[in-house]
Amino acid sequence: MKSDEQGAGRTELPRPLEGLRVLDLTVALSGPYCTLLLGGLGADVIKVEGPKGGDLARSNPPFYGPNGFHLDGMGDGDIAVSTLLRTRNKKSITLDLKAPRGREIFMQLVQRSDIVIENMSDGTAERLGVGYEAVKAVNERIVYASINGLGDPSSLPGLKAMDIIVQALSGVIDATGLPEGPPMRFGIPIADLLAPLFLLSGVLAAVIQRSRTGVGQHVKVSMLDCMASLLAIEHLDVFKRAGYAPRSGNQLKRLAPFGMFQTRDGYVAIAAASDDWVRSVFDAMGQPELMQDPRFARRGPRAANAEAVGAVIENWTRSKTSEEVTTELYAKRGVPCARMRSVDEVLHDPALRATGAIEPLVHPRFGEIDAVGAGLPISFSASHAKFDHPAPELGANNRDIYMTLLGMSETELDELKRGGVV
Repeated sequence: MKSDEQGAGRTELPRPLEGLRVLDLTVALSGPYCTLLLGGLGADVIKVEGPKGGDLARSNPPFYGPNGFHLDGMGDGDIAVSTLLRTRNKKSITLDLKAPRGREIFMQLVQRSDIVIENMSDGTAERLGVGYEAVKAVNERIVYASINGLGDPSSLPGLKAMDIIVQALSGVIDATGLPEGPPMRFGIPIADLLAPLFLLSGVLAAVIQRSRTGVGQHVKVSMLDCMASLLAIEHLDVFKRAGYAPRSGNQLKRLAPFGMFQTRDGYVAIAAASDDWVRSVFDAMGQPELMQDPRFARRGPRAANAEAVGAVIENWTRSKTSEEVTTELYAKRGVPCARMRSVDEVLHDPALRATGAIEPLVHPRFGEIDAVGAGLPISFSASHAKFDHPAPELGANNRDIYMTLLGMSETELDELKRGGVV
């Protein structure tokens, strides 16, 4: 249960990262997802965007506006659904970092901030004069965080690190799909989503260290590094020497029977990794004698004969409905087994909405809309953490940040607008 529900709606509970100010120079998904999490945890996130349209994600379909959802070109009053998700709990300002005055203003913000996060193309932040060394010279306490695409230095300089590119270079695609089939893209932009989780850990670690030393530092992660580090978890190199294909499809052979099995009306996941669970599966099938088969009696032989044991089990599951299989295995015998749910089922699961893992999106002008967004799946007993502020319009917080935080006059702000700086 989420913290505000645990406290019976007591949103006066403190936020874990209250008091930290973040300057968000990120675009697309990997960087904005990191700053989204920081905002949900209570940091004051200021998203800095160019005056002439901001983050390119603002032009990503689908859109929502006066005419509802559509995939056509962005019209008056429309906002990208991805923007509604990624800019929650953030403030939006416009600032031209290419202009000398824009950089001066940015450094004034740096003096009043704790964290800067960027995921620009290699060398762009330095060329703009807002790289780590320039920022550190203004505020040595700053924690400067960067998401790099393909490593620093990259072996493929100039190649744009789009999610599919990183998946391909990381080998994850080679490990995904059926053994006899082609490589398969991971179903969600996993490279874009994994790197910001590592970066978030690094940023918070650096903030903790700064509390002891008084000095910030540069935290860097690479999307490719993060993906490759997870690929190495599975010991695929060792299994390849034993004759296992890197693509294991719907079965994880080393834990067989462990995978997806077809039923009369869908699929079930069965994770019978122990001898006792396998024995229970064979009992449910009415074939307890299979446990005496030397191919299936122990984990090692089952791994070597994963296809055979899988075929025997799927011959049984195909004759049953998913509910019948889960009843026989999980409800009656405690074997880990679950029905495969559809995307729509998950996104409309009342339990997941109650915990806050998934939540409705809110349009700044039209209120709640019929689309779901990622929630904050972290629960605190004594903190309030949630995406409870809708996405702002581009530049919606200019007056607040420039006049209240930096002390500009209205005349100064108007001059900056006329000059295209904000």
